[in-house]
Amino acid sequence: MKELRIRLLAGVFAVAGVLSWAGARLWNSVGTLPSVPLAAPIVLALIAVVLVATALSLRARLKAQRERAPEAKGVDPLMAARAVVFGQASALVAALVSGMYGGTGVFLLESLDIPARRDQAIYAGFSVLAGIAVIAAALFLERVCKLPEDDDRNTGAPSAA
Repeated sequence: MKELRIRLLAGVFAVAGVLSWAGARLWNSVGTLPSVPLAAPIVLALIAVVLVATALSLRARLKAQRERAPEAKGVDPLMAARAVVFGQASALVAALVSGMYGGTGVFLLESLDIPARRDQAIYAGFSVLAGIAVIAAALFLERVCKLPEDDDRNTGAPSAA
């Protein structure tokens, strides 16, 4: 599996942010801007918690397996690969959603004197922060599941489980 690149996530975030900002300006000129749901940062934060819990669980099991603890429960390579895929998919979606809410939030900064718009800007800001937490948790999970480099194979790039 290929590692997730920060550059790719930053690009997705930036493109989604610019398109969302432009879309919010266009939508606002035509009618009312759709609201940022209160559940957006909550759902993203829950995904981040699940990713961190999975990473910590796998890290503890891998450590016990390496130290050959008597009751060590091994880690199925397929389960680790599925966890990494879940983390990578979550990071990509979080970058897209965070960029979308970030662009909308930047647009809403123009009208903070309106209480409803101020609340929407706050929800958008928390959504961006929660999306960054998802990305960080996904990168941590990917790092936990990374296989050590094999000296026999000179591939140059470490692989993920």
